[in-house]
Amino acid sequence: MSAEATDPATPEAAGRRRARPRLDVRGLRRIGRAALIGTAGRDGLPDALEHVAQVHRRHHPDAGLDILSKAYVLAESSHRGQMRKSGEPYITHPLAVTLILAELGAETTTLTASLLHDTVEDTEVTLDQVREQFGAEVSYLVDGVTKLEKVDYGAAAEPETFRKMLVATGNDVRVMSIKLADRLHNMRTLGVMRPEKQARIAKVTRDVLIPLAERLGVQALKTELEDLVFAILHPEEYATTRRLVDEHAGRPDPLAAIAARVRTTLDEAGIQARVLVRPRHFVSVHRVRMARGELTGADLGRLLVLVAEDADCYAVLGELHTCFTPVVSEFKDFIAAPKFNLYQSLHTAVTGESGQIAETLIRTHQMHRVAEAGVIALGNPYTPTDGPDAPEGERADPTRPGWLSRLLEWQRTTPDPDTFWTSLRDDLAQDLEITVFCAGGPPGGPADGTIGLPAGASCVDAAYARYGEAAHCCIGARVNGRLAALATVLHDGDSLHLLMAPDAPDTAAGPAPEWLDHARTPAARLAISRWLSRSAGQDTGEPAPQPPPPGPAASGHDTGAAAEITPAAVLAVADLPGASVRLAGCCTPVPPDNVTGFAVRGGTVTVHRALCPVVARMAATGRQPVGVRWRRAGRTNHGCRVTLLAEAFSRPHLLADLTEAIAAQGVAVVSAAVEPPHEQRVRHTYTLHLPNAAGLPSLMRAMREVPGVFDVLRAGRDRPAAALRP
Repeated sequence: MSAEATDPATPEAAGRRRARPRLDVRGLRRIGRAALIGTAGRDGLPDALEHVAQVHRRHHPDAGLDILSKAYVLAESSHRGQMRKSGEPYITHPLAVTLILAELGAETTTLTASLLHDTVEDTEVTLDQVREQFGAEVSYLVDGVTKLEKVDYGAAAEPETFRKMLVATGNDVRVMSIKLADRLHNMRTLGVMRPEKQARIAKVTRDVLIPLAERLGVQALKTELEDLVFAILHPEEYATTRRLVDEHAGRPDPLAAIAARVRTTLDEAGIQARVLVRPRHFVSVHRVRMARGELTGADLGRLLVLVAEDADCYAVLGELHTCFTPVVSEFKDFIAAPKFNLYQSLHTAVTGESGQIAETLIRTHQMHRVAEAGVIALGNPYTPTDGPDAPEGERADPTRPGWLSRLLEWQRTTPDPDTFWTSLRDDLAQDLEITVFCAGGPPGGPADGTIGLPAGASCVDAAYARYGEAAHCCIGARVNGRLAALATVLHDGDSLHLLMAPDAPDTAAGPAPEWLDHARTPAARLAISRWLSRSAGQDTGEPAPQPPPPGPAASGHDTGAAAEITPAAVLAVADLPGASVRLAGCCTPVPPDNVTGFAVRGGTVTVHRALCPVVARMAATGRQPVGVRWRRAGRTNHGCRVTLLAEAFSRPHLLADLTEAIAAQGVAVVSAAVEPPHEQRVRHTYTLHLPNAAGLPSLMRAMREVPGVFDVLRAGRDRPAAALRP
């Protein structure tokens, strides 16, 4: 039950200077008085609901209000006698939440559910009663919000609480819209809580709810929540920022003068536009101050130009860049390439007569509504799934953001709430997203299409986003037509072709522990960790899968990456009781190499050559090595895998000659990759299966004797100066 009370000392004025939709304080007092009096207003509406109705009609002139009136009557009667700590009737809380959503343009169904969102949890009203009186859709939304309130926001409960929140959001983002408005009103009225409880609620709001608001595009809620959290968690910085804003409030506003010039310029050009000065919220001012040091009056806000059509946006841009001096580095086009949260706008900056720079946003009125209210501005995007075989209650959501679909997928396969919570926070902390065109794949796989990934994601992340668990069989990639390692970081607009092991049984392929170093997304990290745990026999109690028998030597097989790593239990043993052992794919150690090990997830020890660069990196981070030793010679006749790099001058038939030399040594080629020639030099990478590690020196000599080859190196060793790539 939300029972926080209003405290005049709280930073309620944190957003008053911002040009954002915000609950009118006078309106809140009005509905509070009306709730106490309980009189009926005009058109048969209760007085307490009249202000909500006026705001709602501004966005939806033809909206029917009878259902809102009916919902208010039920909510008021069911909450009657319940009081907030401020002494106000409890009904003021759902009214305030509904007013917040009405100001953002929410449709009638959302407002109806908002009025009722606490009734099932905190009163005698049942979900069946809500369904009977208001229909299945309102009942669905109320049930979604109710489920979020069933677990306390204590530290131990947070993971499961937000897991449920994400599930509810995935089914209908309007559930999260109501929850965000509910949290905003509670944050505004948090002052009577103990300081430690204020801090705890503020941290949860900062870590999860604010990023979710950002991803749903609800900037109006996000920015005010940021200011309220800022005031609670960083009171000194908040006070300093507020003082700076107050000091500038009594001075001439340079942005007002620039705005006047912009209006004149656009009028003369015949462009109908509305030009506003849009003050920054306190957190934004603080960030600018941290980045620039000294603040000017122009740093406290931005210009906002609103027009009717998309084409007008570019017309405004042309006039501004013609009549003012533009700051070219500040230009961004989010109309041609919208952000992942539906945001569209042109960003630029121009210099005024006094030399002050005015950051400027140019957008249509509809873009502005979506920029402020995100998914709330889209109305009701949900329609029942058509067809007689469609599951009951199934919904189609064409506006669901890609990140949300990904989170829903991996949360269903993550039974541990703590792991889910950590991964959720990591994912939400990533505020940029890229789009990659993904083509090709195994027979029967997904068709060509685009996938969304967080900035900094690698080919490993793309593989798991594309294929799920089937990505265990990925052995390489082509990025923009060129062979690339799975560790390659992708960029927005890249074309990606993932290379999968053909017809590989489930036990014959899988990720190496090193893949975790390249995985940025929770989906990839969790899937890799599960596979490693299963391969160590920890999930089912079964022994770890054994390596497949070596295949025949391949000629010209261009796969682009190293293949599956041998489990190595037959080759090496670690000084860690019960641990399984795996050979590292980065340096592929073989007897009698000097080796060391590091414990990774799933109770596995990864074995590296002592000179492998990864060993130095792990040691530098404080990772403790684990002693590893090779088994006695009589017990190491099971063969091994090794990765070799052949540096050569480019010539015809080089690949065939090298493959023939390898086959002559009785060695099988597991995979091979050839990089494009560079300055007449070329590098071949081979992953090979040797019958016996003792044959490695003779194999390397045989490869060096191939005409044109000037060096053969073990993978994982520092390159000499003569190497192909400097």
